[in-house]
Amino acid sequence: MLTFIIGLAILFIGGAVYGRFCERIFGPDDRITPAHAKRDDIDYLPMKRWKNMLINLLNIAGTGPIFGPIQGILFGPIAFITIPIGNIIGGAMHDYFSGMICLRDGGSQMSAMIHRYSNKKIYSIYQVFVSILLLLVGAVFIYTPGDIAATQVFGFSGAVNAPSTWIIYGVIFAYFLLATAFPIDKIIGRIYPLFGGVLLFSAIGVFVGIFAKGYPLTELWGSWEAPLAFTISNGSKVPFSYADYLTAKHFFPTFFITVACGILSGFHSTQTAIITRTMNSEREGRQTFYNMMVLEGFIAMVWAAAAMGVYNLGLQEANANLYSSTVGIICRDLLGAGGGLIALIGIIILPITSGDTALRSLRLSLADAFNIDQSSTGKRLGLSALLFAAVAVILVFAKINTDGFAILWRYFAWSNQSLALFAFLAISVWMYENGKGHYAWVPLIPGTFYAFATVTYIMNAKIGFGLPWSAAYAIGAAAATVYLLGILKYGPKRAGQMLK
Repeated sequence: MLTFIIGLAILFIGGAVYGRFCERIFGPDDRITPAHAKRDDIDYLPMKRWKNMLINLLNIAGTGPIFGPIQGILFGPIAFITIPIGNIIGGAMHDYFSGMICLRDGGSQMSAMIHRYSNKKIYSIYQVFVSILLLLVGAVFIYTPGDIAATQVFGFSGAVNAPSTWIIYGVIFAYFLLATAFPIDKIIGRIYPLFGGVLLFSAIGVFVGIFAKGYPLTELWGSWEAPLAFTISNGSKVPFSYADYLTAKHFFPTFFITVACGILSGFHSTQTAIITRTMNSEREGRQTFYNMMVLEGFIAMVWAAAAMGVYNLGLQEANANLYSSTVGIICRDLLGAGGGLIALIGIIILPITSGDTALRSLRLSLADAFNIDQSSTGKRLGLSALLFAAVAVILVFAKINTDGFAILWRYFAWSNQSLALFAFLAISVWMYENGKGHYAWVPLIPGTFYAFATVTYIMNAKIGFGLPWSAAYAIGAAAATVYLLGILKYGPKRAGQMLK
């Protein structure tokens, strides 16, 4: 339990200090924001700070801060330290600068930010990459809440041939379409406060329950054995050790791809850009962007701890459905029938409130890139319908194919982390262009680290190139070196051109 508490202290104290440091680097001022300068009462309109904060939290907190830590904690208590450190210097910093740069650039979408602070080739790669990722997000964030609702809430089978499965998917689809196409204050701005209340109840309820029920948590300096067991193909059970798992599964880079949103998520940069169009002041940025990512880190820490408690009590086997079954056990054991049901609803809400804005972001990005008129509801629905057709194809594949969702999730997790490399590049160049090049190490450290992690992972993974780990690490190191040296050369060059 002490390692968990230390991790929380790192998260909140470190977040308060580093968040103010990032704010000082950016230098928010009192200039007029896009919500007022470009007000159209569709995407550009002023909303209260607390509402922007809550909407941004719900936008960024999908399935990642729950399902990722449930699987990531199998690497042991080291997760309680790496999650907060990575969140502070990586994820929260990434969200803050992505949001603030887009805010100052007139409420631009992330694609416009990449276009402005990189070159045509990188921008073209980004456009394809982000479009695919947001479609994957839309599919994943229909699949996961739909299946949890079917199996954990309504008691259905969740099978591909069950009409109830597709009815639930259809309801989520319908909500996505409305939230994607209609003005942000008509649906999202009105129902998110209610969703936010359920989300906070879930996280705080599980947090209190961990202490109230005395869940046993493994310490960083203690024994890393656990009653959890793996069931192998012949039906026998193999004892589990966090230490063995950490070594066998290659903590680096696998952990940093698995835990995703609680530490860093490239997807977030597409979501913070949406909120830049509804903010009243640049001075709201730290609370709206940086602190909400820290709060997501707290959610990830809570679910990691709850999962470890379940594993250490021997209440859960390690199996292919680890994330979904563990969620149900945690909710029922810590919160009882009624509270557990509310918590499950909160877990269902998380991906839904990220999926709708993911597709909204994709609509806005494509509209900006191709100058597609979005002034009327009909035109917004038309573009949204095309995006939803693509999501439907992905969803059907994932559902009818035995390994479909596993493949979908792995590509989603890897591409999610890889997308952050574009944001770190843009943030670095922005610093050079604005006379802040001496702070470029702030985005370059996590950017270089994740260049190494993402390239190493895809070089070895079955969904990638399947190379031996030795070759994967060598290629990852080379890629990280190229990434770092490329920005160190390109950033000052761009700054020099701006002065001419």
